[in-house]
Amino acid sequence: MLKAGDRAPGFSNPDADMNIIESSQFRGKNLVLFFYVRDDTPGCTAEAIEFSELENDFAKRGASVLGVSRDDCIKHGEFRDKHGIGVRLLADKEHATSEAYGVLQDKEVDGVMRRSAVRATFIIDKQGVIRHALYGVPSRGHAAEVLQLVKDLN
Repeated sequence: MLKAGDRAPGFSNPDADMNIIESSQFRGKNLVLFFYVRDDTPGCTAEAIEFSELENDFAKRGASVLGVSRDDCIKHGEFRDKHGIGVRLLADKEHATSEAYGVLQDKEVDGVMRRSAVRATFIIDKQGVIRHALYGVPSRGHAAEVLQLVKDLN
């Protein structure tokens, strides 16, 4: 698992519109990277909506917000359009970004071990250093807590 003070791993993932988004695009900006389990589930929907509702507040504090899951670009686009999600959603079909950030864990489901994502958020400063690594976060109310942590960066 990553922790505060670690250098944030680089990433390159397509968004819902199939544009490649790279971590290098955010140099000199604060970045909130939230990982969620799956599009269109109740908790993940609530979380993405809350981050979207606060997106302008994050922007006023010089922070961009990106959501990441293992869903594909098409599913992200449908999810975004259905719920009016404003933050960019990145597809991590190859799981490379999820692995790099340590958000995948083995879970037993019906007697079978599976890799599944843990809801997690990383606040990355302008120099690319993780200032907060939050694993196992709640889906509701979390975006407002993250906004407060971003405010404290400035």
